[in-house]
Amino acid sequence: MSEAPHLTVDLDEPGVSRGHLVVPGGGDRAELSLPVFSLNKGEGPRLLVTGGNHGNELEGPIVARRLIKWLPEAQTCGRVIVLPVLNPLAVEAWSRNTPLDGLNLNRVFPGRADGSVTERIADAVSRVLLPMADTVFDLHSFGPTWDFPPAATTHPITDPGLMARTVRMAEAFKLPLTLVWQHNDTAGMFDITAQNQGKVFVCTEFGGGTVGADNLAIYEAGVRNALIALGLIEGEAEYPTFRQHKSGQTLETRPADELKSPAAGIFEPRCSVLDEVKQGDLIGILHPIDSLSAESINMHAPETSIVLAVASGAHVDANKVVALVARPLKK
Repeated sequence: MSEAPHLTVDLDEPGVSRGHLVVPGGGDRAELSLPVFSLNKGEGPRLLVTGGNHGNELEGPIVARRLIKWLPEAQTCGRVIVLPVLNPLAVEAWSRNTPLDGLNLNRVFPGRADGSVTERIADAVSRVLLPMADTVFDLHSFGPTWDFPPAATTHPITDPGLMARTVRMAEAFKLPLTLVWQHNDTAGMFDITAQNQGKVFVCTEFGGGTVGADNLAIYEAGVRNALIALGLIEGEAEYPTFRQHKSGQTLETRPADELKSPAAGIFEPRCSVLDEVKQGDLIGILHPIDSLSAESINMHAPETSIVLAVASGAHVDANKVVALVARPLKK
């Protein structure tokens, strides 16, 4: 195995740099070379933009490649580093996890130099690229079986100052939704590693995982808005149009806001994302498939809230999440 992960170019050099982040090989496969773009225009914010953390969320890599095309003409100061595909093995397989070791890259940060390939990718990013940035945008989508509005998200952060800066940065995307998302499955996430180092980290969840021209335009506009807010480019930020609306709202959600299927069956949504619902309103219906005599099960809103995400008409096992609700963030 090579001594350490490294870059093939010096990103401190002024102007545009194109090269690779080399992830050392190990017992499971040879080294990986991840394409990296950098534009260094001197003093100013230092931003790292990544995509392809999960291999079945392809909007991020596409928007990152679009950013590379227009950034050289637009950027006025600072440095932007773009790594469009964090996990090429997962992207090639259109898989959330890495096929070779079955690991979720976004649950193994900061990684291990002597670990499996997924852990070595996390280690390379953590040791080589993360120290070069003070702000990180990690571009995701919500997955192919969900309806979810374009959103800029974060988790609750213990440091109140960093929490406030992070929420402001997320709101600067001016996407339909800014979300503070509290859930239990956060160990090993990229954002936790960055936030532990005092960095502002925003995870964008770009819709439901179906790549389309209209959605990509919204996502690209959101990234452009955030770059304007950072002062990296000039321009006038504005809300992109989503389902005929140009506005945004800031919400929070907790583990208790997950609606889980009471049995296995086909989930039929009866609401749409960003709908306002009252306690008892119908969210969806669970239809059993193993019996014609078994009654379908109505699923209701637990309290007055806003529909955050809905499983997009899929067969689900018992106790699987089929919808999420949220409420306005208390600041």
